[in-house]
Amino acid sequence: MEETTKKIAEGFQCKYTVFEKGTDPALVEQAYRKALEAGKENGFWPAILLLDEYAVEWLEEVVNGEYDRDAIIAGCGENGKSILQERFEEYMEDYEEDELDELIGEETEGEVLDHFIGYCSFDDGRLEADALLLELPVKNPWEIIGYLPMGGWNDCPAPEDMISVCRYWYEKYGAVPAVFTHDVMEFYAPLGLNGTDSLEAAKEHYAFCTDRVDQGTSTYTISELAAGLEDSTVWYFWWD
Repeated sequence: MEETTKKIAEGFQCKYTVFEKGTDPALVEQAYRKALEAGKENGFWPAILLLDEYAVEWLEEVVNGEYDRDAIIAGCGENGKSILQERFEEYMEDYEEDELDELIGEETEGEVLDHFIGYCSFDDGRLEADALLLELPVKNPWEIIGYLPMGGWNDCPAPEDMISVCRYWYEKYGAVPAVFTHDVMEFYAPLGLNGTDSLEAAKEHYAFCTDRVDQGTSTYTISELAAGLEDSTVWYFWWD
């Protein structure tokens, strides 16, 4: 285990498990799901954190306490839906009507995700760097963002907005933030879309992260994302 890994892990002041670079990703996911069940009885929510070199720089600031965790959690509003609506409408202002139709598309097939991929190496598919499975002492899953205040750069929502969106998605879909890298976030959504129309959900995902469609689909359409979401239990977001 890298010394930096140990330093960051201990800085969270909670129980943790280290998975070293090169580990089979399936073992990490299995451990996460066991921790998710254990947390229901023991009062914590788990999160996987990949410690690549860029994340280490970000997390050193987090561990050093250069932000107000309690303020971020306390500031969580019930406006996650309106945040996504406003972001979507703002993005749509850049499109003419015919261009908007092309963005929506009419695709009926899309990639289905039922395993975490954010921590996997493109080279061999194994763990890209050391990773932590944290047992965070929070009451609600959206409060994980208080410990891992991702966002506020490029088009990634600010931590305050992200925590509100996470609350909205948990209450609507049962989705929980599960995997974090310096530029990737994945949700575990065991209930899938929980009865919500897939195109409606895909528009929310696009509002949250336009790269999910612009760089994460083969047709660059929201309908392709929607088709994949219908049977997915993992939601993947990457901000370039």
